[in-house]
Amino acid sequence: MIGEVREHTVTSADGQVYTVPLAKEIVPGLLVYRIPDGMHPSSPHRWRIGHEASGLAIADAMTREDAVGTAEVFGTLADWTQEAESLVASVNPQELFDKAARYYPVFPASTAHRIGVDASRNGIYTDADIEEAAREAKADELNAYEVLIAMSHTVPWMGLDQEAFNDAHSRIVELAGAE
Repeated sequence: MIGEVREHTVTSADGQVYTVPLAKEIVPGLLVYRIPDGMHPSSPHRWRIGHEASGLAIADAMTREDAVGTAEVFGTLADWTQEAESLVASVNPQELFDKAARYYPVFPASTAHRIGVDASRNGIYTDADIEEAAREAKADELNAYEVLIAMSHTVPWMGLDQEAFNDAHSRIVELAGAE
């Protein structure tokens, strides 16, 4: 059911099975969920669009907002309630990604976007992360705009949805005394 949040089981390419507790159905047959810790830890794209019937990954996204937008676009291009074999025969993956380009989806587990560090916390931060970022910004004498630019390219900030990003930015700027 659209909007329903439920558990979803996924299997990684190496055969490890993960249970995702908060998968949300966006369109019939497509779920959006946060990639489990331990799965693709160097990928900053922590949100996945998955095919419910098969458990296969369709695309990854940097933020929840982008994953939902991508799933909504994909939902207009195919009947995702079909079995995977039917979809493979009828769907052009590049066309899907081209149509959803404004949400910056990437192919699942794409190694082209790996960053060489553990990015599994991308999009999740603590007060300690805020304090550390503020200390660094103050030490580097960054202004508010420079803080914004630095955050947009680093973990955990670049994986935040817009409202959470803006809140974190405001807190860092205030603690750093940046103008």
